[in-house]
This record gives sequence, structure tokens and C-alpha cells, in this order.
Amino acid sequence: MATGNYSLVTEFILIGLTDQPELQLPLFLLFLGIYVVTVLGNLGMIILIKLSSHLHTPMYHFLSCLSFIDLCESTIITPKMLVNFVSEKNIISYSECMTQFYFFAIFGISECHMLAVMAYDRYVAICHPLLYSLMMSRQVCSWLVSGVYTFGLVGATGHIVSLLRVLFCKEYAINHYFCDLLPLLKLSCSSTYVNEVVILAFGTFAIFFPTLIIICSYAFIIASILQIHCTEGRSKAFSTCSSHMVAVGVFFGSSAFMYLQPSSSNSMDQGKVSSVFYTTIVPMLNPLIYSLRNKDVKIALNKMIERKIF
Repeated sequence: MATGNYSLVTEFILIGLTDQPELQLPLFLLFLGIYVVTVLGNLGMIILIKLSSHLHTPMYHFLSCLSFIDLCESTIITPKMLVNFVSEKNIISYSECMTQFYFFAIFGISECHMLAVMAYDRYVAICHPLLYSLMMSRQVCSWLVSGVYTFGLVGATGHIVSLLRVLFCKEYAINHYFCDLLPLLKLSCSSTYVNEVVILAFGTFAIFFPTLIIICSYAFIIASILQIHCTEGRSKAFSTCSSHMVAVGVFFGSSAFMYLQPSSSNSMDQGKVSSVFYTTIVPMLNPLIYSLRNKDVKIALNKMIERKIF
């Protein structure tokens, strides 16, 4: 293969969210605040669930795993973005770029499957309450969590292996604020057919099947709730599931806007805005959504505060 049209890229330039200098400092302060809230919220949720014995149930075990995924996903993206806001050149080396994308893919795919597991858990709890302890035993929960991380690892490995074989041109400015797959493929000088096949295969498994599980689970849940004659029981069941439905809607909605629209420079600029939601906003909102709309979490938090004070 002739190498005259290719260059060995050792670093990329991240264009970032905006190229307007007057917006760099306000955006830095905004995303610094978001990251601090994200770290405190998710770490707080993990610690609260670990220390509160009455939260040692499958539902809250999965919630602590979701908080861990959100914490890692935000930490992979946000600190580098904050540095870029105050740097003259937003440079990232080739190896750092590939590493950032790999770990982002691991936790991004894992979050898709974790949301599906949480939907299945709510389905079992509401539709089969008498079998809940058997169907969601500690061993089953361990298998489900292990499966979530395994799917994330396998999917990310498939993407990174196919990405490492891509040759990049002298054009090495990434139209994004982090090393995401689609902006990277736009810089390719070689064929991206294999990457497109991998995206289709793993995308179907990482997005379509979790979405199908979530939709089916909530279809059965809503049908079961509507059969509850007690108004208080119906309200409690709806409040238990509404938090998860909000989190699922924001995450999958923003992800779909980024990856399922026609490719163009304008759509990529719009995609950067939508990707802010699932990389920074959703990790910040999840612990707030689950704590503000969950009586058990509020009770556990109040008990912990009282224990610390008295």
C-alpha cells in the first residue's frame, strides 16, 4: 500500500465545544461545578448504599453500580475537557485519545445494559413480587452485574481493535470535545467499512436489545400497575419506576440524537451538544433523580445525618 497520502498521526487537536474565547472561562466554571456535583452525588450514593443496611437490596445494589459507572464515565471525559478550556491548544496524543475512547466505550455500553438490568429488576419486583427473592438472589445479581461489565468490555474491545487499524490523514482536528468514535472516523483516509460493520453489530446489541428489554419490562409493569385497585399501592409503584424512566429517557434520547441522525458537519456540531447530556449531565442527574424521588434513600440519608450529628 502506498504511504504517500498518509501521515503517521501522533496527536490530535480537540476543537472542543466552542472556539469563542469569551466563552471558555464561563464554560470552565460551569462544567467544573457539574463535575464536582457529579463526583459528590455518585460517591455519596455509593457510600450511602454501602452503609445503610436497609438499602442492601438488588435494586440499590444496581443503583450503586450505576453510580460507579456514571462516576467513571464523567471522570474519563470532564477533567480533560476542563483542561482544554484553559489551554491555548487542545492537544491530545494518539495513545491518550485511543485510551480515552476505549474506557468511555466500556462504561457507555455498560450503562446501556445496567439500565436494562434495572428495568428487569423493577419488572420482577412489581409483576412477580412473591418470586422476587428467588429470581433476584445474590448470585443472580452477581451474574447480571458481571454480564453488564463483560458486555461493556467486549463491545469496547471490538470498537478499539477496528479503530486501531484505521489510517488518519494530515487532517487531525477532531470536531468534538473528546475522542468519540464518529468524529474520529471522519478523519480516516482508509476504508471504514469494518468499523461500520462493528458499529452496526455491537450497536444493535448495546442499544437495541437493552431498549427492547426496557420497553417490554415497562409495558408489563404499567399493565400490572393499572390492575392495582389500591390508590396508595398504585402511586407507590409508579413513584418507584418513574425515577428510572426519567434516567432512561434522558440517556437514550441524547445518545440516539448523537448516533442515529444523518452525518453532516452541522449534525456533528449539534451532536456535540447532545453528547454533553450523556457524558456530563446524566451522570450528575442520576443520583439527584434517584434520591429526590425515593423515600428509602431520603430516610437512609436522614438517619446517617442524625447519626453523624448525635
